[in-house]
Amino acid sequence: MPAETKTVELIFDFVSPNAYLAWYPLREIAARHSAALAVTPVFLGGMHRLTGNAPPMIRDAEVKGKNAYSMLEMNRFIARHGLTRFQMNPNFPFNSVVLQRMLIALEGDDRVDFVEALLPAIWEEGLDVTDLDAVASVVAKAGFDPQSLAAQTQDPAIKQALIDSTEDAVDRGAFGIPTYFVGEEMFFGKERLGQIEELFVV
Repeated sequence: MPAETKTVELIFDFVSPNAYLAWYPLREIAARHSAALAVTPVFLGGMHRLTGNAPPMIRDAEVKGKNAYSMLEMNRFIARHGLTRFQMNPNFPFNSVVLQRMLIALEGDDRVDFVEALLPAIWEEGLDVTDLDAVASVVAKAGFDPQSLAAQTQDPAIKQALIDSTEDAVDRGAFGIPTYFVGEEMFFGKERLGQIEELFVV
């Protein structure tokens, strides 16, 4: 693949446990192939409303055995990639809109660094994202200005930017998290990481 196209765009929302699980293997794939990793924030709740999708645990609740199998596959993925620090956030499903607005207020590598800081707090340490003081502490430790980011979450332009980003992702074909784009190629789910890596070795 030509160097100029070696970018993986991750359509991302902190609320998705699969976003956490996919993040670390995806980061390693990007590093192995000298590919850039770009984070595009969306609001998963809005994405679900736009597409008619729903969380698998709700969507598949009446399908005998399906959610149990999904948990089996999740545990296999965790074991394969050594993600043993993962634990389901006790407040899941939580409202991620404030974090997503913070993320969209950032750009480029700052988004990657922000994700890197918040994911372990949420999906390893059980951070309550509705506790804004606790969130501010994590944000500050990561080197960001929590007061500035908190103020920006109330900026109408930032609010609209998140809406626009979500709508754009849906218009491009996304319906859930994690979705990835490599050029015009779309992939969905942590199970597609191998397909992404294959693009870089052709």
